Amino acid sequence: MPDVYTPRRLHRDEFVTLRGLRHHLLRWGQPLPGQPPLVMLHGWMDVGASFQFVVDALATEREVIAMDWRGFGLSEASGADCYWFPDYLGDLDALLDLVSPGAPVDLLGHSMGGNVVMTYAGVRPDRIRRLVNLEGFGMPDVAPAAAPERLAKWLDELKEPPSLRPYATQADVAERLRKTNPRLPADKAAWLAGHWARETPEGYRLNADPAHKLPNPVLYRKAEALACWQRISAPTLWVEGSDDQLTRFWGTRFPREEFEARLAVVPKLERSVLQDAGHMLHHDQPEALAERLHVFLA
Repeated sequence: MPDVYTPRRLHRDEFVTLRGLRHHLLRWGQPLPGQPPLVMLHGWMDVGASFQFVVDALATEREVIAMDWRGFGLSEASGADCYWFPDYLGDLDALLDLVSPGAPVDLLGHSMGGNVVMTYAGVRPDRIRRLVNLEGFGMPDVAPAAAPERLAKWLDELKEPPSLRPYATQADVAERLRKTNPRLPADKAAWLAGHWARETPEGYRLNADPAHKLPNPVLYRKAEALACWQRISAPTLWVEGSDDQLTRFWGTRFPREEFEARLAVVPKLERSVLQDAGHMLHHDQPEALAERLHVFLA
C-alpha cells in the first residue's frame, strides 16, 4: 500500500438539509471580514473532497466550502430514477442562502459543476462576486428530432436499473482512479479512495447513486445554456488543461470552434491553460491552479 497523502489544511464535516435532502459539506478555514467564502462544486462521479489538494496549495487562508452534490459522496440520494440539472441549481441556491445569505460568493465548479455554476451565475448574477469554470464545456447541442429516440432509450434502461461494481480493496479503488487519470500521484489516489468509496459487505462501493448513469431524457439545448451565460455579470475565469479533452471525448460531435463561439458570449471572461494537465486539472496541477485562483480572486 503506497503512502497516503497528508492534507495541510484539515476540513470540517458538516451535514445540512437542502430542499429536503441531507447534504454533506466540507469546510476549511473561518469567515474573514470583507472576504466572501469560496464555494467549490465537483463534477460527475466525483466528490467535494476532490478539491483538497487545491485548498492545500492556496497561498492565503480563506473560508472554503465544498459540497457533495445530491447522490454523490456523503450526500443523500434523491430516490428518483433520474437526476435533473434544475435540481442542482435549486440545491446550489439553497446552499448559498445558508452559507452567505446577505452577500455574494466566489463560486467555482469543475466539469458538470462548471456547467451548473455557469447557468446559476446567469440566473442569479447578483449572488456571485467572482466565477471560475474548470473544464465545464457543456455538451453538444441536441436537435428536437432526437427526442423520441432519447426518451425510448431512457424508458428501456429504466427496466434494468444500473449498478456500480464493487472493488475488493480500497487499494483497488485507488488503482481505478489512477487508471482514469495516470497523472494522479499514488499517495493522492490512496487518500481520495477513502472519500470516493466506502466499505460494504460486498466490497468497496463508490459513493454515488447508480441512477446517475441513466441517460438524461431531457435534451441539452445550447441556446438555453447561452441565454444564461450571456447574463453573467461577475468576472469569469475559464481554466482548462493543455491536454485537450473536449476533442478527445466528443470528437466531431462538439468541435473546438463551436465551444470557442460559446465562450464568446460570456461578458467578462479571462482564460487560462494549465500545462501538463488534463480534465482533472485540480488533481494534476493543484499548485498552478491555486496560484491562478489567488491572482483572480484577490
